[in-house]
Amino acid sequence: MTEMSSRSPSTAMGEQYSVQYDRLDDEPLSVAVADAVATFRDHAITDLEPLHYAINADALERLFEPRPNGVRSTGSVTFEYSDCLVTVAADGEIRVEAA
Repeated sequence: MTEMSSRSPSTAMGEQYSVQYDRLDDEPLSVAVADAVATFRDHAITDLEPLHYAINADALERLFEPRPNGVRSTGSVTFEYSDCLVTVAADGEIRVEAA
Protein backbone atom coordinates (compact mmCIF):
# COMPACT_ATOMS: atom_id res chain seq x y z
CA MET A 1 0.00 0.00 0.00
CA THR A 2 1.38 3.41 -0.92
CA GLU A 3 1.11 6.00 1.81
CA MET A 4 0.14 9.51 0.81
CA SER A 5 1.38 12.71 2.37
CA SER A 6 -0.83 14.95 4.47
CA ARG A 7 0.00 17.52 1.81
CA SER A 8 -1.74 15.42 -0.84
CA PRO A 9 -4.48 17.05 -2.84
CA SER A 10 -7.60 17.56 -0.83
CA THR A 11 -11.16 17.22 -1.98
CA ALA A 12 -13.92 19.69 -1.22
CA MET A 13 -17.37 18.70 -2.35
CA GLY A 14 -20.19 20.88 -1.07
CA GLU A 15 -20.54 20.16 2.61
CA GLN A 16 -17.65 17.67 2.76
CA TYR A 17 -13.87 17.99 2.78
CA SER A 18 -11.31 15.21 2.77
CA VAL A 19 -7.54 14.99 2.90
CA GLN A 20 -5.06 12.12 2.96
CA TYR A 21 -2.85 11.78 6.02
CA ASP A 22 0.50 9.99 5.89
CA ARG A 23 0.59 7.80 9.00
CA LEU A 24 4.35 7.47 8.61
CA ASP A 25 4.89 11.26 8.68
CA ASP A 26 6.12 13.15 11.74
CA GLU A 27 2.99 15.33 11.92
CA PRO A 28 0.66 14.06 14.65
CA LEU A 29 -2.71 12.80 13.47
CA SER A 30 -4.42 15.13 15.94
CA VAL A 31 -2.80 18.14 14.23
CA ALA A 32 -3.88 16.88 10.81
CA VAL A 33 -7.47 16.48 12.08
CA ALA A 34 -7.54 19.99 13.54
CA ASP A 35 -6.04 21.40 10.34
CA ALA A 36 -8.65 19.62 8.20
CA VAL A 37 -11.50 20.98 10.34
CA ALA A 38 -10.01 24.49 10.30
CA THR A 39 -9.73 24.34 6.51
CA PHE A 40 -13.30 23.05 6.12
CA ARG A 41 -14.67 25.77 8.40
CA ASP A 42 -12.37 28.44 6.95
CA HIS A 43 -11.04 29.29 10.42
CA ALA A 44 -7.57 29.57 11.87
CA ILE A 45 -6.59 26.38 13.66
CA THR A 46 -6.12 28.45 16.84
CA ASP A 47 -9.79 29.50 16.69
CA LEU A 48 -10.98 25.91 17.19
CA GLU A 49 -11.70 24.37 20.56
CA PRO A 50 -9.02 21.94 21.73
CA LEU A 51 -9.41 18.53 20.07
CA HIS A 52 -9.28 16.75 23.42
CA TYR A 53 -12.70 18.29 24.23
CA ALA A 54 -14.14 16.02 21.54
CA ILE A 55 -11.99 12.88 21.63
CA ASN A 56 -9.02 11.45 23.48
CA ALA A 57 -6.31 12.58 21.06
CA ASP A 58 -3.73 10.14 22.47
CA ALA A 59 -6.08 7.21 21.89
CA LEU A 60 -6.77 8.45 18.36
CA GLU A 61 -3.03 8.58 17.68
CA ARG A 62 -2.47 5.07 19.06
CA LEU A 63 -5.38 3.63 17.08
CA PHE A 64 -3.81 4.50 13.73
CA GLU A 65 -0.08 4.51 14.53
CA PRO A 66 2.20 2.11 12.67
CA ARG A 67 2.56 -1.29 14.36
CA PRO A 68 5.47 -3.75 14.27
CA ASN A 69 3.56 -5.80 11.67
CA GLY A 70 2.71 -2.76 9.50
CA VAL A 71 -0.05 -0.18 9.47
CA ARG A 72 -3.69 -0.89 10.19
CA SER A 73 -5.47 -1.45 6.88
CA THR A 74 -9.12 -1.39 7.92
CA GLY A 75 -11.37 0.48 10.29
CA SER A 76 -12.40 4.04 11.01
CA VAL A 77 -13.53 6.25 13.85
CA THR A 78 -16.12 9.03 13.61
CA PHE A 79 -16.67 11.80 16.13
CA GLU A 80 -18.05 15.32 16.42
CA TYR A 81 -15.59 18.18 16.67
CA SER A 82 -16.15 21.91 16.36
CA ASP A 83 -19.63 21.51 14.83
CA CYS A 84 -18.32 19.00 12.30
CA LEU A 85 -18.54 15.26 11.86
CA VAL A 86 -14.98 13.93 11.45
CA THR A 87 -14.13 10.45 10.17
CA VAL A 88 -10.58 9.14 10.31
CA ALA A 89 -10.06 5.98 8.28
CA ALA A 90 -7.26 3.44 8.43
CA ASP A 91 -6.31 4.21 4.82
CA GLY A 92 -5.31 7.73 5.95
CA GLU A 93 -8.38 9.62 4.81
CA ILE A 94 -9.63 12.37 7.10
CA ARG A 95 -13.16 13.35 6.08
CA VAL A 96 -14.93 16.40 7.52
CA GLU A 97 -18.57 17.28 6.97
CA ALA A 98 -21.12 19.58 8.55
CA ALA A 99 -22.69 18.10 11.68
